[in-house]
Amino acid sequence: MSANKTNKIGVLQLTILTMVNMMGSGIIMLPTKLAEIGTISIISWLVTAGGSTALAYAFAQCGMFSKKSGGMGGYAEYSFGKAGNFMANYTYGVSLVIANTAIAISAVGYGSELLGVVLSPVSIALWTIFTLWLATVLNFGGARITGNISSFTIWGVIIPVVGICLIGWKWFDGDMYVSSWNPHNVPTFEAIGVSISMTLWSFLGLESACANTDVVENPEKNVPIAVLGGTLGAAVIYIVSTNVIAGIVPNMDLANSTAPFGLAFAHMFNETTGKVVMGLMVLSCFGSLLGWQFTIAQVFRSSAQEGYFPAFFKKVTSKEAPIVGMVTITAIQTLLSLMTISPSLNKQFNVLVDLAVVTNIIPYLLSMAALAVLQKMENVPYNKAKVTTVVAFVGSVYCIYALYAAGEQAMTYGAIATFIGWTLYGFVSDRFDLKNKKA
Repeated sequence: MSANKTNKIGVLQLTILTMVNMMGSGIIMLPTKLAEIGTISIISWLVTAGGSTALAYAFAQCGMFSKKSGGMGGYAEYSFGKAGNFMANYTYGVSLVIANTAIAISAVGYGSELLGVVLSPVSIALWTIFTLWLATVLNFGGARITGNISSFTIWGVIIPVVGICLIGWKWFDGDMYVSSWNPHNVPTFEAIGVSISMTLWSFLGLESACANTDVVENPEKNVPIAVLGGTLGAAVIYIVSTNVIAGIVPNMDLANSTAPFGLAFAHMFNETTGKVVMGLMVLSCFGSLLGWQFTIAQVFRSSAQEGYFPAFFKKVTSKEAPIVGMVTITAIQTLLSLMTISPSLNKQFNVLVDLAVVTNIIPYLLSMAALAVLQKMENVPYNKAKVTTVVAFVGSVYCIYALYAAGEQAMTYGAIATFIGWTLYGFVSDRFDLKNKKA
C-alpha cells in the first residue's frame, strides 16, 4: 500500500502538470491579436477564464465517473450513442488538424522575425507546409524521441511568458496601457466578442488535464482541485503576460508584430535578448508541433480502431509510428495552408484559430450535454451531480457564446466540416446500428 502511494503524485504536482500541459504554443501570437482590439480584451480574458474553469471542472467529473473509453467521444456516447461518439471524435480530430497548421504558422512568424526576413503570403504558406512535413518526417522514428523533445522544448515558451509576468512590470507604462484600451472605438460588446475565440484558443486542451486519474492520490478529491487550480493558474499567467506587454510595446507596433514576445523583450533589454526569446519560441513551437502531429495521428488511429475512421489510419510501423495516418493528415494540412493564404501572416493565423476553436467546441458541447445522463448512469450522488450539471450548463452557455463570437466565416466553415462528419457517419453507422436497422 505505502509503495503504491509513493508512486502517486499529489495535488500540487498535478496542478503544476496541468498548467504546463495547457501552456503550449497557443499563447505566443496572442498579444498581437489582442492588440488589434486593444486592452479592453482583458474583459474577454475574464469571461474566458470563467467559462474555461467551468468546462475544466465538468471534464474532471467526466473523467472521474465515465466507464467508457475514448475521452470526449466516450462522454458524448452516454447521451448521443455511437453517433455522438463519432461526432465528438471527428470534430476533435478536425480541430487538431487545423490547430496544428496554426502552430506551424506561429513558428514561421517567429522564425521570419528572428532572421529579419519579410515573407509574402505565398512564401508564408510554403514555409508552413515545409514545417509541417518536417515535423511529420521526424515523427517516423516513433513516440519516445518525440515525447522527449516536446517535454524539453515547451520551456522555450514557459520561461519567457512567466518571466515577463514577474519582471515585465519594471518597464510597464500605465499611460500607454490606458491609451490602448479601445484604439478603434469598437462597441464594447463587439470588442469583447472579437477576442473571445483567441482567448479560448489558449485554453484548448483543458479536457486532457484530467487524464492522470490513475496516478493521483485521492483522485476524487484531488483531480477536480488540480484541474481547477491549473486552469486558473494558466489564466492568471495568460492575463498578466499579455496585459504587461500592452504596457511595454506601443499598440500599433504590437498589432503588426509576428513575434510579440520577442518584440517585448527587445524593448525591455535589447535586440539580442529579443532574438534569443524568438529563438526559444521557434524551438518551442516546433517541439509542440512535433508532439501534436504524432498525437493527431494517434487520435485518428484510435478512432479507426473503433470503426469510425478508415482502416488505413490503424497501420503502424515496427516502431509503432502511424506513418500512413501522419502522411494523410499532413497532406490535408498542406491543402489547408494553401486554402487560407491571406494578405498577412496574422490574418492567416486568425482564420485558422477561429476555425479550430469552432470545431473544438462541438465535442465540448456534446460532453457537457451528456454529463447529466453520465452521472445518473454511474450512480453519482444526487447533490454532487446537481452541482456538476449546473457547472456544465454554465460551460455550455460559454461555448455557445464563443461560437457566436467566432464570426460568420468560421461558423460557416465549421458548420460545413460538421455536416461532412454527419455524412461520413452515415457510411459507417451500419457497423454500430445494424441490429436496430434489421429490427
